[in-house]
Amino acid sequence: MFNQESTVTAKFEIVLDGETIAVPGDMSVAAALLAIGKITTRTSPTAKEPRSPHCLMGICFECLMEIDGVQRQACMTEVHEGMVINRGIKEGEGGK
Repeated sequence: MFNQESTVTAKFEIVLDGETIAVPGDMSVAAALLAIGKITTRTSPTAKEPRSPHCLMGICFECLMEIDGVQRQACMTEVHEGMVINRGIKEGEGGK
């Protein structure tokens, strides 16, 4: 569904939930995480269920996560080298 185009060559190392990983560049954080199979963006504070990007255009806020220490929409934020992302997903909450 979210196949990556072969023209994307840039790779950035970011820190996701304390783990250094490589993601494709020249795209939003949400798209980069989807491209590597990290589909969970946060846990619902009320239902305690995992959430994923839904609209990818800044309307639904399902991709809200802590990016470089600030709560931001991942679909509206371009990924960059050294970015630190905390999804706030605890063990056993179904984060992928």
